[in-house]
Order: sequence, then C-alpha cells, then structure tokens
Amino acid sequence: MNFLMQPWHLLILALANWLNREQQLVIEYLQAENCVLREKLCKKRILLTDDQRRRLAVKGKVLGLKLLSEIGTIFTPDTILRWHRELIPRKWDYSKEKPRVGRPRIRIEIGEHILRFSKENPTWGADRIQGALSNFGYRIYRITDTTVRNVLKANGLEPSPDRPASMSWQTFLRAHWETIFAVDFTTVEVWTKTGLTTFYILVMMELKSRQVEIAGITTNPNKQWVTQVARNLTGSDEFLEDASQVIMDRDGSFQPFRTYLKKTTDIEPVLLPPKSPNMNAYLERFMRSLKSECLVKMIFFGQHSLERALKDYIAHYHAERNHQGLDNQLIEPGDEVGSIAGKIECHERLGGLLKYYYRNAA
Repeated sequence: MNFLMQPWHLLILALANWLNREQQLVIEYLQAENCVLREKLCKKRILLTDDQRRRLAVKGKVLGLKLLSEIGTIFTPDTILRWHRELIPRKWDYSKEKPRVGRPRIRIEIGEHILRFSKENPTWGADRIQGALSNFGYRIYRITDTTVRNVLKANGLEPSPDRPASMSWQTFLRAHWETIFAVDFTTVEVWTKTGLTTFYILVMMELKSRQVEIAGITTNPNKQWVTQVARNLTGSDEFLEDASQVIMDRDGSFQPFRTYLKKTTDIEPVLLPPKSPNMNAYLERFMRSLKSECLVKMIFFGQHSLERALKDYIAHYHAERNHQGLDNQLIEPGDEVGSIAGKIECHERLGGLLKYYYRNAA
C-alpha cells in the first residue's frame, strides 16, 4: 500500500515545491519593488491615513517582528507594531460619545456675519455687532459681546475702538456713488487715408448704475475739443446733470475738463493719486471689456466704422450683457427678460461677436 502511494507523494511534493517557488519569486519581486520605491522617495516622509495604518498594523502583527525585518518593508517593524499598540486603546476610547462640557461652538454662518459686519463697518464695536446679529433672529444671550471679540481676534481683527476706523475707497464710493461719475480715455488704431491713425475715445460712467456714455471720439484731444465735450456733458438733461463729483486721473488732457467744471458748474473733479488705476476700477473694468470684446477683435476703416461699432457695443452693454457687479443683472432689462414662455432666440451684433439670448414671446 505504501509502495502504491509513493508516486502520489512525489507528485504532491513536486507541486508544493513549484508553488513555494512561485511564492518566493513574487516575494522577491515585491522586495525589489519596495527597494526601488524607497530609493525614489529618498528621505521624504510618507503620510498615511488612520485606515492605512490600521491595515498595515493588523497585517504586521500577524507576521511578527522577525519576519517583518527579513521582508524589508518601507516602514520599520517597530513602527508597524507601534501602530498596532496604538489601535488597542483607541478600540476602548468612548470619549467622543460623551457629552461635551462648556459653551457650544457658534455656527459658521454667524462667524461669517461677524466678520462681514466688522469689515464693512470699521466704527462698530462688539456690542454694536452683537445688536446687529439680533436683527437676524440670533438671541443676544447666546451671542455675547465676548463671543464677537473672540471671533474677531481669531481672524486677526480687533473690535472698535481698538480697530482703526479707516474708510476704504470702496466704502467711500458706495456711500456717495449716486452722484459720482468717472471719466477716462482709451485709444484704438484705425486705418484712414493717411495710414494707421490713433483715435482717442472719451468714456463717461455713472458708478452706481454702470451706465456708460461715449462722450467723444477724436484724433487730437486738444483744449478746445475737451472743453466742448465738458460743455456738452453738463448741459440740461445731459449725462452729468446729477453729478456732484467726477473721478479722473492726472493726465494733462483732462486739465481743460477740470477747469471748465470748477468755473461753470458745481461738479467737483476728484483727482486720483499717480499710478492708481484701481481707484477707478469700475471704469477700468469697462475699458477692459470694451477692448477684449470689441476693439481688439475688429479692424476699423475710418471713423465711421469705429463709431458704428461703439454704438452697437454700448447698446449691447446696457441691454444685453449681464454684469457680475450688478448680481448678474442687465443695466437696462427689456420686457422679454424673465419670460418663461416662447422660443429662445439669439440676437447678434458686430457680425456675431456679441450675442444675446432671449425668449421671443410673440
């Protein structure tokens, strides 16, 4: 009987040796791969999640310290076993389930309101901010002035009067911008009979509404031309009728404009500091849109073609272009805006450069 079983024994032994050989080759490859990874990482620290540490710790505990040392792992055996020891107290840690003692944290939205109020109102103290929060339904006894101070200090701010009561340029403009206008020049090259000619475009803007007026186009913005433009803008029912201040830079071309305003009107010219375009940000942003959406995409032949393109762009800017600074609304919305019935149509200007989508209810 033993003689008959001997060939089967040999077959099983050969199969076991073959399987062991395959496993050894796999182990040798993985060891070589680990060595390559360690060489690639050099001294960089590998950051693992708690779940990854748990998986390695469980497997490493089964292998034991001696076998882990022989394998040559990326992490040392002591590190893997230390992870395993740390898992044991975590298993019996129920501290997260215990009720917390002390004052509960404020909601994120309340903290955002506190920061907003302090930034938009530099003279407000902690009590004033606390009172403003009560207007939104937050009870004062829950949101104390101490809580307000802690939120401000955590974000690097101090409550008034410790916080400087300075007014930002943006706050100043918003406080007065119903009567504040801005003016500036931009240029464009136009093909004429004498070749490429530089045309100067004078643009006016009402800051609150963002309404824009092309005040004039010329190749020579001299004293007489600028003075005449100022006269046209300040007449009865003209663009600057309700203006009290006009923001302008220190360009010498504006000197006749400033002189005319001071002598014949009650409008005060506000000069910007040198090299400070951000203080005229609304008009500068319009100039950027005008250039990128119209002027740089067209070749103009004569002043008439330039005037026609500007007329189309201003019409699009007022009635067809959504403005992020106005909560994505139109300056002059038409009757079709907001309609939920009708076929969607597309109105094109400047040969398709400017598009406006709307519902045609007719």
